[in-house]
Amino acid sequence: MRLEGKTAIVTGGGSGFGAGICAKFVAEGAKVMVADINMDAASAVAEDINASAFRVDVANNDSVNAMAEAAFTLFGKLDIIVNNAGITHLPTPLEDVSEEEFDRVLAVNAKSVFLTARHIVPHMKANGTGAILNVASTAGLSPRPNLNWYNASKGWMITATKTMAVELAPFGVRSNAICPVAGETPLLQSFMGQDTPEIRAKFLSTIPMGRFSTPEDMGNAACFLCSDEASLITGVAMEVDGGRCI
Repeated sequence: MRLEGKTAIVTGGGSGFGAGICAKFVAEGAKVMVADINMDAASAVAEDINASAFRVDVANNDSVNAMAEAAFTLFGKLDIIVNNAGITHLPTPLEDVSEEEFDRVLAVNAKSVFLTARHIVPHMKANGTGAILNVASTAGLSPRPNLNWYNASKGWMITATKTMAVELAPFGVRSNAICPVAGETPLLQSFMGQDTPEIRAKFLSTIPMGRFSTPEDMGNAACFLCSDEASLITGVAMEVDGGRCI
């Protein structure tokens, strides 16, 4: 029960890593809002783990504000925000990615962190405590070719994590990131271009431990970084990647 008495929002909580983080947080005693643009997915996860669901477009200011206000009303106090929602473009030479794809990737992966900070950081500052967790990627540390603008968005997220950590430390607010390698999530096929045994084998050959990240891996790492056990840890980008970045 490492998160007993804590409250949390997890964006992109309706599937993949986000669903794994939500499940772990509830199992460790937290009250959780499963936030996702897909309300059916959010509701299904929330019902399964006894949490709350909320529909949010993390790239839209009014929608993020509504999510934050709903959490403040529901919980009274918000302790944790996990910025997990993310998308990618298909593997494409960098100059061939459309402007629309670029804008969408940066809106969901980068602007969303800005928006949640706008609406949640003042609340955490006022309370003198809080934990921000950004789900970045090994792509932001050791980029793969043809995912250029996705890589860049995750590098942005890592830098944002560190700058937020420095600025918010005097207010008792911590900011960390986790960097998974690709996992069995809805984005896996997008990363690989197509999902075949040969491409999977090639992808897995770059991971020393020989397997993808799982939602349980992300839940365990997120739980530690958002718990009081990590009270002196801020500004880290923890690699949860089976050795991919070595």
